[in-house]
Amino acid sequence: MRVVVTGSGGMLGSGLVRRLRADGHQVHGVDMRPVDDPDHTVADIRDRAALKAALTGADAVVHTAAALPSYPEDEIRSVIVEGTRTVLTAARDSGVRRVVHISSTAVYGLPTVVPTTEEYPREPTDAYGRAKASAEEICESFRADGLCVPILRPKTFVGAGRMGLFAMLFEWAEEGRHFPVLGRGDVRIQMCAMEDLLDCVVVVLTTDAETANDTFNVAANRFGTLREDFQAVLDAAGHRRRVRSIPAQPALYALELLRRARLSPVYGRLLHKLLGDSYVSTEKARQRLGFEPRLSNQEALLRAFDWWRQRPDDGDRQAGRTSREPWSQGVLRAAKVFF
Repeated sequence: MRVVVTGSGGMLGSGLVRRLRADGHQVHGVDMRPVDDPDHTVADIRDRAALKAALTGADAVVHTAAALPSYPEDEIRSVIVEGTRTVLTAARDSGVRRVVHISSTAVYGLPTVVPTTEEYPREPTDAYGRAKASAEEICESFRADGLCVPILRPKTFVGAGRMGLFAMLFEWAEEGRHFPVLGRGDVRIQMCAMEDLLDCVVVVLTTDAETANDTFNVAANRFGTLREDFQAVLDAAGHRRRVRSIPAQPALYALELLRRARLSPVYGRLLHKLLGDSYVSTEKARQRLGFEPRLSNQEALLRAFDWWRQRPDDGDRQAGRTSREPWSQGVLRAAKVFF
């Protein structure tokens, strides 16, 4: 197939480009950032004319481009909602038969039922979740008009190339520091290995349209508590450090104040998510697609940590703009002296 990948300069998009080319597909990337790839268009996904030109002759699109929760609210909505509308419109006008949309379990908000199934109502609690929910509604309207639009809802995906807030865990572990968790750390927080997400994208790209044209959670089947999963990284670092509990409510209050003052990259929904179990059902993907995730939380984290230790470090710290750069820890960097 000829497949167009939006957000091809990002962690997921670039991994998907490599994977699809390895599988023998012709892949064209679209991203605002230039990349060292001749089969690439530098364009904003909200630019309909540029998108239509890039999609000419494509069989399918995988829409991975998005804004992160740390972006300003108006930018989040513009990129995610209007960007998705533009991609789908350009795909329809260019005769593309299938658009795989990468959504997020953030559309569930803070669900009160676990494991959370795809039938759980969309109850987003922040700007990012609301934008993702609105983008899904747009996808469903194009689906109703006859376009095949598989929607994948991954949990936070982890793998080689993942930085963002995970770089904070990796850095503290490598430096031989203990690592804090809110409360006892006994909540079960499910993640998703990037390799498994790529596998699932390939499945919905290549299976028959009637089966693929649905909405699916994508996440690890094997995961422990946050304490257990983070401790695996500290153990791999080899410094005999431990996950340390800090009082949840005072820490939550302090982190929220720091976030509002732009002194911490930890966004609001993440803070509240860490206080309770957060995992989804993957049964629908297993039954409908025959898809089984291969990696556990710990395996995904350890692969990402191995990659992080071997990468060249240019010392750059971004303000949460992408998941491929280590985010600025703000005042949290000073807190390391206590661990």
